[in-house]
Amino acid sequence: MKGKDLGWKIFTIACAALVPILFALNAMQADRYMKAQDEIKQLEQKQVELVEENKRLITDISLLSSGERVGKIAEEELGMRKAESEEIVRVEMRR
Repeated sequence: MKGKDLGWKIFTIACAALVPILFALNAMQADRYMKAQDEIKQLEQKQVELVEENKRLITDISLLSSGERVGKIAEEELGMRKAESEEIVRVEMRR
C-alpha cells in the first residue's frame, strides 16, 4: 500500500509542477503569436504602400512615354522633324 501511495504522491507532485510550466509555455506562445500578428500587419501595410507606389509609377511611365510628348521633345529640344516623303529611302534586303 505504501508503494502505491508513494506513486500517487509523486504523480500528484509532478502534475502540480507541470501546471505552472504549461502556463508559462502558453504565455510564451501567446507572446510569439502576437509578435507574428504585428509583423504581418506591418508587412501588409508595406505591401499596400508598394502597390500604390507601383500604380503611380506605371501612370508616370504612361504619361512620359506618350507619343505626343516624345514628338514634342524631339521637335522642340532635339530639333528633329518629320521626314518628307522624298527624303525617305526604302531599302529591301533579300534573304
